[in-house]
Amino acid sequence: MRDSFNEINITPLTDIFLVLLIIMMVIAPMLDQQGLNLAVPEVVNAENIKSDSKILNVIVTSANEFYVEGQSIASDELEKYFSEHSKDYPDGLLIQADDDSEHGAIVKVMDSARNVGITSISLSRS
Repeated sequence: MRDSFNEINITPLTDIFLVLLIIMMVIAPMLDQQGLNLAVPEVVNAENIKSDSKILNVIVTSANEFYVEGQSIASDELEKYFSEHSKDYPDGLLIQADDDSEHGAIVKVMDSARNVGITSISLSRS
């Protein structure tokens, strides 16, 4: 009669786990954590802005509509508008956002401005 095995041999399993652990310990320091370069915009109140400064005013309403210098602009036209008029406003951009406006709408304005080279962006609650 053959003897039956009463125990499971875990030595190969332990070897595999040790090899995986060593691989992870070697690879982990090499992983470069990718991040988003984000410059947080300066927060100012609309009352603190000098009247002689040339700042482009963008209003984001609670319905996520965009008004640039009083006229309504579609979200896909923002970048085109900024590229055409950015030279007229050397002091940058002021975003006046309604308290109920979505974060994505504000980010859309900021992205459009940065894409055309506007680096001075301020944010105000309206």
